Amino acid sequence: MGPDMDLNTITDVVQPRGRAELPAWREGDAFLAGGTWLFSEPQPNLRRLIDLPGLRLEPLHVTSAGLTIAATCTIAQLESFALPAPWTVKPLIEQCCRAFLASFKIWNMATVGGNLCMSLPAGPMISLTTALEGECVIWSADGGERRVPVIDFVLGPQRNVLQHGDLLRQIDLPNAALTRRTAFRQISLSPFGRSAALLIGTRAPDSGAFTLTITASTPHPVRLAFEAMPSATALRARIDDELPPGAYYNDVHGAPDWRRAMTLTFADEIRNELADAR
Repeated sequence: MGPDMDLNTITDVVQPRGRAELPAWREGDAFLAGGTWLFSEPQPNLRRLIDLPGLRLEPLHVTSAGLTIAATCTIAQLESFALPAPWTVKPLIEQCCRAFLASFKIWNMATVGGNLCMSLPAGPMISLTTALEGECVIWSADGGERRVPVIDFVLGPQRNVLQHGDLLRQIDLPNAALTRRTAFRQISLSPFGRSAALLIGTRAPDSGAFTLTITASTPHPVRLAFEAMPSATALRARIDDELPPGAYYNDVHGAPDWRRAMTLTFADEIRNELADAR
């Protein structure tokens, strides 16, 4: 099921084959997809696992509206997926997949939805789906369904909008975001360390609209939208307005002042790279 940790408090494993078979949520439950975090450390409060691969959700599905990514889609499946010709974001997908602090073995187990639900500042699938204006489809514990933009899904480190028993079903990416030009910057304190700053810029080919997504250096994703490419001064002022010095994340992977400096540097580099991209 997972890397190398036995969960010796588990007394039951449920394998639903469809939504109707999902059991009523109870204390001590956990959803199991890839299990790369679940099995990485003791989970003494867990008693039952709800095994999600049995739902057999199509990992990736091209629709007239865009791309649907099942929450159970693995990083390997996403990285290897061939996008239709009009879509230009394949390099960005590959860059975000490589931003994982993980080996190829983990790529084959870890899921896109799991990365979002962990809600760590450095989650590269959070960065990717925020930059591409993704929308989360959530199966509510009461049997309903609701949609939440990815930018609003993550509230802070290991905090998101999911309530007990809620299940992230998929992430929908719209056509318009998939045809944009993109630029990517990422840095860690060590060659294989967790991201300390990960920024993505996108620019629309028709209108020239520009968006900048800031992650890893902040507790939750921040996305700045401009109708046209801003000047360097205007971009920096907007970042400083949205993210005053005290708003940057602070942990062993990077001090806030350094994260801020790298965020501003990367933002300027991305602006320059996409300035003539139409």
